Amino acid sequence: MVDQGYVCRGCGQRHEGLPFSYGAEAPAYWHDDLVSDERSVLEDETCIIQAQHYFVRARLVIPVLDADENFEWGVWVSLSRDSFGRVLDLWTTQGREREPGYFGWLSTQLPVYPTETLNLKTDVHTGPVGTRPHVVLEPTDHPLAAEQRSGITTERVREIAEMLLHP
Repeated sequence: MVDQGYVCRGCGQRHEGLPFSYGAEAPAYWHDDLVSDERSVLEDETCIIQAQHYFVRARLVIPVLDADENFEWGVWVSLSRDSFGRVLDLWTTQGREREPGYFGWLSTQLPVYPTETLNLKTDVHTGPVGTRPHVVLEPTDHPLAAEQRSGITTERVREIAEMLLHP
């Protein structure tokens, strides 16, 4: 077993274990004023804002080249009303993973990238019942898309931990 503890360059302390996932609690467009809006709802896996914008929580998986596990961003993706309805219709349907992907826009700002991650084009793929959908980014030169295509190392996972846990 590889020691995944690290000495943080942010705080100078040794941390045991290296987090391989981080997630957003809500889409970037959600704000506290929407709690009292009867046309808006934030649930664990879905979100609707003012009965006009529809979101699902998903996983953006990045291979870690020198580890036995992948890195995951827990993200939100906006879908069209029709796609959102279809996802909900199939939420508990066995075999839903055979559905084609749904076009969506990444709706989570990931602060460890030098350029904006909001509104990157995605394909959202449903998995077996009980699993979150997963996101495949459009293959562009954006650093996040490049990492998803090419993978990262545990050193990059450490950098992400340092940036997020000790900014």
